[in-house]
Parts: sequence; C-alpha cells; structure tokens
Amino acid sequence: MKKLIFVILFFFFSSVSSATADESAQNRFFIYMDSSQNNHLKAYGLAYWVLQQGEKIEWLLNYRGGSFLMNDSSPLRQEAAIRGVSYEIIPESSIPNLYQEIENNNMERVLLEKAPLIAVYTPPEKLPWDDAVTLALTYAQIPYDKVWDKDVLSGKLI
Repeated sequence: MKKLIFVILFFFFSSVSSATADESAQNRFFIYMDSSQNNHLKAYGLAYWVLQQGEKIEWLLNYRGGSFLMNDSSPLRQEAAIRGVSYEIIPESSIPNLYQEIENNNMERVLLEKAPLIAVYTPPEKLPWDDAVTLALTYAQIPYDKVWDKDVLSGKLI
C-alpha cells in the first residue's frame, strides 16, 4: 500500500512540475516602461542581460513607454526580482491582441537579437559617478568600455 501511495504521489508531483514548466512556456514576460515601472534604468539593464543570455526581445516602440516583450522563464523572473524591475506575465493567447493594438496605432515592434558592445568616450581616470552616461550604465548593470583619444587614434574602435 505504501508503494502505491508513493507511486501516486510521484506521478502527481511530476505532472504538477511539468504543468508549471508548460505554463511558463505559454507565457510572455513583459517589461513595461511607462510611469508604472519602478526602475527604468534597471529595466534596460535586465533587457540587456536577456540579450547576453542569447535570447531575443521584442522592443515595443511607443507602447507603454517603449516596453520589452520576451519569453518567460524562472531565471528571468528571479533576475527581475533581484534588480527590482516591475513586469507582467502575459499569456500567449493575449499576444495577437497586443500586436493588433500596436499595428493599429503609431507603434512599432523591433526585434532585438544581440547585445551591443558599448564604449563611452571619457578620460581613463574618470570614475563612473563623474559622468552621467557611465553612472547610468553602471547603475543599470550594462557593461561598457571606456575609450579616450589614444584609443580612437590607434583604431581601437574598429
């Protein structure tokens, strides 16, 4: 009898975990960038992080402040929580309506496929808080290189 109960519980928990995995695969992770967003800079950093993971993102220009839409996953939810980024989970069945709203208004969908390399033209001795751009990138956790005159003249940007 104990074996039967164990087998039943095993299959129950297996089906629950499998349903949870299927459920997240059918959802999309939506980072809104309007005034409801708690941390805009960290949200940009999270989008950059997703691209670094090799995932693609749709940038929804003019939709709720230029929001981001991507596949949902547990690691993504965890990273959003760590960074303090507000988001919504949208069921895949709602995506056609979202796309229709974008198409019917002055909005656009742009596919982002690769994290860009970023360089900031700044003197080497400057600290991140000495410059608004490096301060924002550092806070957002977006990696960047510093370049200065000798780097540009030596062709480091090429």
